[in-house]
Amino acid sequence: MLNSYSSTRNYPYYKFIVLVADLLMVNGLYGLACIISKYLSLCTADMADIDCWVTINVFYLICFKLVGVVLFNRIARVENVLARVGRVIIDHFLIIAFLAYIENTLMQSLGMMLAYYAALFVFLSLERLLLRRIVQNLRIGKRDIVNVVIVGEGDNLKEIAEKMQVSFMGYNLLGVFTDKELTGFPPGVVKLGNVADALTWLADHKNVGELYCGLTSDRAADILPIIDYCEGNLIRFYSVPNMRNYLKRNMVMETFDDVVVLAIRREPLSSPGKRFEKRLFDILVSGLFLCTLYPFIYIFVGIAIKLSSKGPVYFKQKRNGLDGKVFECIKFRSMKVNAQSDTLQATKDDPRKTRVGNFLRRTNIDELPQFINVFKGDMSLVGPRPHMLKHNEEYSRLIDRYMVRHFVKPGITGWAQVNGFRGETRELSEMAGRVQADIWYIEHWSFWLDIRIMFKTVANMLHGEEKAY
Repeated sequence: MLNSYSSTRNYPYYKFIVLVADLLMVNGLYGLACIISKYLSLCTADMADIDCWVTINVFYLICFKLVGVVLFNRIARVENVLARVGRVIIDHFLIIAFLAYIENTLMQSLGMMLAYYAALFVFLSLERLLLRRIVQNLRIGKRDIVNVVIVGEGDNLKEIAEKMQVSFMGYNLLGVFTDKELTGFPPGVVKLGNVADALTWLADHKNVGELYCGLTSDRAADILPIIDYCEGNLIRFYSVPNMRNYLKRNMVMETFDDVVVLAIRREPLSSPGKRFEKRLFDILVSGLFLCTLYPFIYIFVGIAIKLSSKGPVYFKQKRNGLDGKVFECIKFRSMKVNAQSDTLQATKDDPRKTRVGNFLRRTNIDELPQFINVFKGDMSLVGPRPHMLKHNEEYSRLIDRYMVRHFVKPGITGWAQVNGFRGETRELSEMAGRVQADIWYIEHWSFWLDIRIMFKTVANMLHGEEKAY
């Protein structure tokens, strides 16, 4: 997606206006929360204390800076705007909740905090969408316009020209330089000359802000002088590769030594630093759990399993992990020992389940031994759920990009599971939805996303899940 916010001369002003509007919402709603809390005695902590006000504002400024805003981007979809609001609120809530926990006031104020942040999400979303609409109206009124020139005639350039006709994006396409006849471009787009005429024309027209070039690499003698001119005259240069014939999606530019290559997706966990961050968190959490609560859980659950049916306490099954490597996934045994355990998914009224096993599966207690897998490094706390080997063989042939989910370690819980894609998959579309969610997680991973998924997993466990069987 093209996000030409860099060509917006009013970027600092827009950002300042958004920040001021946000702070008015943050403080206005917090003041209202203080009044409600005081008169209804909902919180024993003094929310109106000056230290609380300072803390709320300082950490909001930090979160705002880290998350950023996209509403003034020339292409800013509603879901992108709302996603930024959600991220800044979640980050702010986690920080304030942690500080309240340290001060031993979390349980006293948790209900009010949740209500405050829920209201804040609603009002910040409305505010951001309103400001987005105001910016779009300014561009419709010919304010904050960027003048654009196109060099070349590829299909991608024609599509860019088409999208630039949308008035609220604020583009003014001056024309095209091409050595061919001008065909396929939107009505009203004019030919300014041949490619060789571009430099002379640009020298006579100083109001150009961006130039999009779709010339092929064999025309380097024409491209390099244009790049040099743009760099020396405050014109932003964009190279538009013509890959339309085989791929049409967002891609990530990387370098192979000095050669530019385009990757299909951005993978945050391809960074060694990010992998270390995730692995360290996995070791700390799994190690703490295994050394404290798990021994007691194992004793009670183990006795219950042994009394319910013959067989081992653990059920171990070979599954595919990172890069397709096979490992043994450990669970508490919830079924009678049977010959179909490696080929047949559990169903709602599966006769193979024991009475104890049914409880273990409903409460997700059967998954707790996978903390051992996490500590060993076969799995992560959060990631795509590992599937049986037989299912991987079948679904990899039926679902496009199915194996992409193995680019990261599998998890005890994942983005797909907290969004309804867990348990039995009766229809192919259900597994396709799970795969799509897993790939989204791989492309958007962050430490805070993992924390969010873990919180949501616990919430789902407490409320109960329809497909927990």
